[in-house]
Amino acid sequence: MFVTTEINEWYSKINSEINLAIDQYIPCQRVNCSCYKSVIDQDLKPFKDGITKEQYAQARTKATKYQIIDGTLFREKDCPFPARCAGIEHYLSALAPNMPNIELAINTRDWPQINRAWGHSQAPVLSFSKMRDYYDIMYPAWSFWEGGPAISLYPTGIGRWDKHRESISAAAEKWPWQKKETKAFFRGSRTSEERDALILLSRANPDIVDAQYTKNQAWKSDAVFFFNIYHCFLLFTISGAS
Repeated sequence: MFVTTEINEWYSKINSEINLAIDQYIPCQRVNCSCYKSVIDQDLKPFKDGITKEQYAQARTKATKYQIIDGTLFREKDCPFPARCAGIEHYLSALAPNMPNIELAINTRDWPQINRAWGHSQAPVLSFSKMRDYYDIMYPAWSFWEGGPAISLYPTGIGRWDKHRESISAAAEKWPWQKKETKAFFRGSRTSEERDALILLSRANPDIVDAQYTKNQAWKSDAVFFFNIYHCFLLFTISGAS
């Protein structure tokens, strides 16, 4: 009975948060990325008085080091995900000539690093995804330029954000919110056992959840085709992947 009560309480909490988000949703006027200004302001707030050497040293243990010196971009030799570093460098190289000399700690993993609930001290780690429990600074580039999961639509991997954005916009016009199925959707690699519960739920209740693991990162093998992604009501993000 304890397990049933615990599950019901968890479901009730999640359901309440979803309903609250829907009730409070206000369409954003997408001009100059203003939709994300509040996120940027909130993430930078802990560092409004500056960044100490100790904070940056902590950030360096969680990320890849980049430097812009006299308009030229540099990166430390080792990179845990070369394709992701290539995507980061695609954007930073274009910005470098207009940037002051600066040193950055950029997280190339697909999960945030500085968890306040675990007692991590504040550190200026730039990450492309995060939850509210993390101090990471979310930078405005969800999709890598290269190195994403390969599917039939993107045989060399999801990553060309310029092209991906066009397909998302076209699908949004074709499938407005009111026409979407009341079904949750998830695709991602098995980087954590936290995701297993959602996969098992999908197998038991495919009418409410469509969740599958992809077979690869980048384009090492054929991957699961993303059927009906734009038809779905909710898009899950679990530990960094959605």
